[in-house]
Amino acid sequence: MTSRLAILVLLLTMAAHAGIVEDVRDALAQNNFAVAESEIRSYKSQRGATPELAEALSWMARAALDLQQLGTADQYAKETRTLVGEQLKTRRLDSEPHLPLALGAAIEVQAQVLAAQGKRPQALSLLQTTMRTYGTSSIKARLQKNLNLLSLVGRTAPPLSGAKFLGSQPKPLAQLKGSPVLLFFWAHWCGDCKYEGPIITRLRSEYAGRGLTVIAPTQFYGYAAQGQDASPQTELAWIDTVRQRFYSGLLDVPVPISKSNFNNYGASTTPTVVLIDRRGTVALYHPGLMSYEELRAALDKL
Repeated sequence: MTSRLAILVLLLTMAAHAGIVEDVRDALAQNNFAVAESEIRSYKSQRGATPELAEALSWMARAALDLQQLGTADQYAKETRTLVGEQLKTRRLDSEPHLPLALGAAIEVQAQVLAAQGKRPQALSLLQTTMRTYGTSSIKARLQKNLNLLSLVGRTAPPLSGAKFLGSQPKPLAQLKGSPVLLFFWAHWCGDCKYEGPIITRLRSEYAGRGLTVIAPTQFYGYAAQGQDASPQTELAWIDTVRQRFYSGLLDVPVPISKSNFNNYGASTTPTVVLIDRRGTVALYHPGLMSYEELRAALDKL
């Protein structure tokens, strides 16, 4: 009886800690680092080093960076990378979901800490090195995003693949020189993209007389409605359904569909907004939401 009770207690304890990532994120959302740290210590004592623990640690690094606690952020990022490295001795990075999330976030935090410390060359070197190591994994777009944040503005915009598309046929960016171009990277599942869509629509109308061209790249994710697995043909139909419902003001905009576009532009965050000037040079690279006022101000500079 005692043995059964002990086993039951152990199972209940393990179940209570099964959601370590959620527990840590909840604590951090309340700015309670002490509770988050306590959750991590308790989980580690019960379960040891796991992929879930690595992801939880990466959230600690991200939260510290948001608070500009650069030393603490770097410490958590290094701890995350060490834990991931141990896990990768016996499994592949993309063998489960937590490890790539943890590693991508840790490298991102380390690069941003270096950049914030005025060590931009070191940040670029870190990202370039890890890109060579993990450039065929699922974190490629995230690494490219961070490289782009540090180096893409002022460079010629990378070309877009437009072999598969919805809407009007996309023109090569090289043919659009002489006109400003707004790239709106979006995803069919992305709520923030649906919020950004009307802003893009409004600005497109306001700046049409100045030659603004809008292109809205997206990609396949392997699933469609309610997260159900989908073939490319089924997902394409779902993308078009979402486009018709939520982006009615952009239906004639070219929508190239290509994973390589997302990798080249590092669009691991959706939406990602890119502005290209009349010379074909990137003038703005912005992962995440932009307000109407922010985007209009950026367009006015063009």
